[in-house]
Amino acid sequence: MQGRVIAIANQKGGVGKTTTAVNLSACMAAAGRRVLLIDLDPQGNATSGLGIDKNTCSKTVYEVLLGALPIRDVVTDTGVDRLHLIPANKNLVGALVELVDLEGREYRLRDALQAVREEYDSVYIDCPPALNLLTLNALAASDGVLVTLQCEYYALEGLSELLNTIQLVHDTLNPRLELNGVVFTMYQHTNLANQVMDNVRAHLGDKVYETVIPRNVTLAEAPSFGQPVIYYDLKSSGAKAYLALTREVVARG
Repeated sequence: MQGRVIAIANQKGGVGKTTTAVNLSACMAAAGRRVLLIDLDPQGNATSGLGIDKNTCSKTVYEVLLGALPIRDVVTDTGVDRLHLIPANKNLVGALVELVDLEGREYRLRDALQAVREEYDSVYIDCPPALNLLTLNALAASDGVLVTLQCEYYALEGLSELLNTIQLVHDTLNPRLELNGVVFTMYQHTNLANQVMDNVRAHLGDKVYETVIPRNVTLAEAPSFGQPVIYYDLKSSGAKAYLALTREVVARG
């Protein structure tokens, strides 16, 4: 049975997307699932957040997308049981240009992933903070999208644009694609944050996860130690929030 592929996306940077990708993947692995995390962001933050030096990686998702290496040769151990990684680094910027002239350019990741997909219970893709050809590859390869949303005014505009993109990809490239859910990140208790949350919940209903990820110093520190937050400080509010989100994701199927 093939594992579900979930793109973790938001076209805006700095909204907890990579933090969610790394920590949800690690929590799923800790729960006994076989997990593959694909870093599809040229910044390579998911790679470094798992303690892997992105600058010395010679086998990355860039080589996979261009067909230079089979995906199996790029799968990397992370030191976290049952969690594997397809790393990324700044070389991935070149793929945006080099993919343009390739046949089936939107399906390069989907097609490569078929070789290993059955080996995992869950596959997560950390998308770049842009609606570009890399993000299209992620959406074309995925069964669902998990949107991370910071509780601020401009997030609502970005959410509308992203939902339109998901619908467009569903209609033209990938009829399996659906919105899995929206998770609020970097939450601080303010009137504006609560108003944004109320608006999104009113619009999307049960597509919004009950779990809210707080703004938390430990979540910010953990990547600099190359560790998911549950291994860096299990008792922190950030760790507890991602464990709660994991339980909710599992419960929803």
